[in-house]
Amino acid sequence: MPELVFFSGTMDCGKSTLALQIAHNRSARGLQGLIFTRDDRAGEGKLSSRLGLVTDAVEAVPGMDLYAYVVDRVSHGGRVDYVIVDEAQFLAPVQIDQLARVVDDLGMDVFAFGITTDFRTKLFPGSRRLIELADRIETLQVEAMCWCGARATHNARTVDGEMVVEGEQVVVGDVSSPAAEVGYEVLCRRHHQRRMTSASAGAGALSPDVLPVASD
Repeated sequence: MPELVFFSGTMDCGKSTLALQIAHNRSARGLQGLIFTRDDRAGEGKLSSRLGLVTDAVEAVPGMDLYAYVVDRVSHGGRVDYVIVDEAQFLAPVQIDQLARVVDDLGMDVFAFGITTDFRTKLFPGSRRLIELADRIETLQVEAMCWCGARATHNARTVDGEMVVEGEQVVVGDVSSPAAEVGYEVLCRRHHQRRMTSASAGAGALSPDVLPVASD
């Protein structure tokens, strides 16, 4: 039976790499897929991984009817055996509904990849709808690591190296350069709550992280 599968995880856990691997494996078996993406680091209409792999994709712009796009592709003689969607957290909830319809009405597997929560630890609307509708949710097993060595579970946004918890939900930045004007970094819950990034941790090395004690 065809499925809507949501592969979730933090930044840096290999979501795009897995998306490319699924596309490669199915292509090697003679299947043809349609790849959607949104705001990829490599630019519009690209699906790329941090390992340097990249392929062409369809940019899922706001307001685009993904179900209608697939139907139009097939109606004009194109072959679509499955659909891959990267950066699915950026999609509108109605676009997630359209992906579910691709599964139910067209009988195609849809593999969606995305981050569940934003830098404020709030669910992205697209991810929330995927959690509500997906036949299966897979948490990626490649664990991103916080600067302290613990498992990273939260995404942090930095502005000039300082962590922020307010602002627009979607702002393009560079996860590989968290000290840039706008950057992103993955942290464990403990250091996300303390707003302690790798940069501020270096500055805080002179102040040992100790338990609070009451004064006499």
